[in-house]
Amino acid sequence: MTTESTDTNQASSRGATWLAALSQGAPRLADYPASVQVADGELAGRPVRWIAVVPDAASPFPRARQGEVGLREGWTLARAVHDAVQADRDAPVKRAIVAVVDTPSQAYGRREEAFGIHQSLASAADAYATARLQGHPVIALLVGKAMSGAFLAHGYQANRIVALADPGVQVHAMGKEAAARITMRSVEDLEAFAATVPPMAYDIDNYATLGLLWRRVPVSRAEAPEAGDVTTVRATLEAALADIDADPERDLRSRLGGENRQASARVREVLARQWQG
Repeated sequence: MTTESTDTNQASSRGATWLAALSQGAPRLADYPASVQVADGELAGRPVRWIAVVPDAASPFPRARQGEVGLREGWTLARAVHDAVQADRDAPVKRAIVAVVDTPSQAYGRREEAFGIHQSLASAADAYATARLQGHPVIALLVGKAMSGAFLAHGYQANRIVALADPGVQVHAMGKEAAARITMRSVEDLEAFAATVPPMAYDIDNYATLGLLWRRVPVSRAEAPEAGDVTTVRATLEAALADIDADPERDLRSRLGGENRQASARVREVLARQWQG
């Protein structure tokens, strides 16, 4: 049984907008909380499961009402992915899984910590990794913010990470205001610092220098995509799917070649030599 998510408590978000556009209006699967939208459809003639975390103003967890990944979201993401893996266990061709990412943060709060948000988010990350290792092509599409543990739980374990080439797409371990408080700097100071240290920057262009992105996709309207934008992004996702299928390793080693990740590559080489020795 399926149902369309039209809850008035759900604020609009890039995640919800792009999931609706890319899934071509496919109904949302029932029995999921309003903050996690799941739809099944088709991509390049192959079954695909679309998943997005979206705002839910009526969430019983106040810290997770703006699209954050909290307790319910982590466990729900894990269920959505594991259900797909279980359904395709004997299928000769595994369905693709596309994580549509617009997550401002993980949910920070005493309640979340007390009830084990670390376990919830770890379950989601494990589910995506399990799907990838079981032969499901997993693609993350960054359409908005991809921050903190939310991105680690929803999207980071993908075979390929694709991002809209838009200023509204940002990736970092911490939001600017929170990072300013922790470092006892102003937001302006952090932005000036990030201009000379790419890993500290938030914009998608600097993130691309780390080698983690497979491709950036230019669009005309990231917040309200036009038909041409949707066509372009779907074509890029289809290309990513073909690239995954052509990769015999199906692992994450393609991320190691970034121009600002040379130190990481050297560390891995030294560790491999020591391990072999």
